[in-house]
Amino acid sequence: MSLTEQQIRRIVEETVNSITKNKAAAGGRWLCDTADEAIEAAKAAQQKLMSFTLEKRGKLIEAMRKAALENVQYISQLAHEETGYGKVEHKVLKNTLAIEKTPGIEDLSADATTGDFGLTLVERAPYGVIGAITPSTNPTATVINNSISMIAAGNAVVFNPHPAAKKCSTETMRILNEAIVSAGGPGTLICTVKQPTLESGKALMEHKDVPLLAITGGEAVVHVAMKTGKKVIAAGPGNPPVIVDDTAIIGQAAKDIVDGASFDNNVLCIAEKEVFVYYTVADHLMSEMQKHGAYKASGEDIERIVKTVFVQKDGRYTANKNYVGKDAIKILSDSSVKYTGNPRLVIADVDENHPFVAVEMLMPVLGIVRIENDIETAIQKAIKAEHSYRHTAIMHSQNISHLSMAAKAVNTSIFVKNAPSYAGLGFGGEGFTSLTIATPTGEGVTSARTFTRLRRCVLYGNFRIV
Repeated sequence: MSLTEQQIRRIVEETVNSITKNKAAAGGRWLCDTADEAIEAAKAAQQKLMSFTLEKRGKLIEAMRKAALENVQYISQLAHEETGYGKVEHKVLKNTLAIEKTPGIEDLSADATTGDFGLTLVERAPYGVIGAITPSTNPTATVINNSISMIAAGNAVVFNPHPAAKKCSTETMRILNEAIVSAGGPGTLICTVKQPTLESGKALMEHKDVPLLAITGGEAVVHVAMKTGKKVIAAGPGNPPVIVDDTAIIGQAAKDIVDGASFDNNVLCIAEKEVFVYYTVADHLMSEMQKHGAYKASGEDIERIVKTVFVQKDGRYTANKNYVGKDAIKILSDSSVKYTGNPRLVIADVDENHPFVAVEMLMPVLGIVRIENDIETAIQKAIKAEHSYRHTAIMHSQNISHLSMAAKAVNTSIFVKNAPSYAGLGFGGEGFTSLTIATPTGEGVTSARTFTRLRRCVLYGNFRIV
């Protein structure tokens, strides 16, 4: 059952008021007036966490997962109502993925080396308090994912959520903090500020007691974080291309592309953003995509959609924020484009320089570009469209040589072969999940070990038993 805007506002305000008035709620005051207060509270909690056994830390993570899963429908609905992005049912899947497939303490491993001179042990240690900036596109899933990873690694975290998603982000933090307290942990391992702003984010990033920053957002905030001189784990922009050659299983490729590009209305940074398809199979691909819920725009309708979903400044196109994460039918209706049925994705046959191809839109509109039947040309155009962000790319092919060539050349953090893009997050694919894909700083798909530093202990002359 959907909650009304008034009901959501009342629930969140009651929660915030009760926590503000009662410091005992969630075991401590994690919802703070300033970044300084939040960092101080998180620092104290992290010091207490370090007195726990690793097994005890694992119990906290288990409690966090359980509480988040029990509330997954609620926080998904809340995120949708507050931001207006995506679809509730897809947010449930995304949040559940973060809950169940974010690695915990099992991700931490020690390395031992023995020889004639004794034993050297290398272990993963926490940084302390991590400053995290989270987005409006995937707010609750990112808070869950980051919190599990960072606390499993032995850290506390202070979040500065996107102001457009502060209610759902704060409510997710409350649920996680209460779970931590219920399992015997400190109540301020996850902290935030009541009114997140650019100023509070800057204060968090520059604070002397925050040695590590985790930034999940656009280029601007990543640029600011990099100027602090601190270690930064940054998830920047992406514009993932899809290559489809003439050996692909076209029916399956069409379904996978529609499924991936329409999932949560394309707000995932790894989602398919443009397609490069061989001439000989292009018509077949687009025909099959229409069978799976895509609407093909053509002629003047393409220009009508362009005028709706983009704004132009100094001759450059940028996505109209009013349509980020919105349904395909809203985009079509507001563009005065007539359609039938209930399409979940808009596709258009365009050239490689069209804004549907060149601009990261974060909405269910996908440019399809016909290319020569040549893998090198396909790769070249895909790299150009991806702007060398090296984030994510997808390919549909049964030619192993083509798949290998593309994977090497595009050099992205995630490369998905013959599946929807979200398989790259472990959804319908193998491996763990992450909502912070740290491409600009090189860490790639992040997990608990990403938020640790290596410490070496050397014991000379002993503990070799061979």
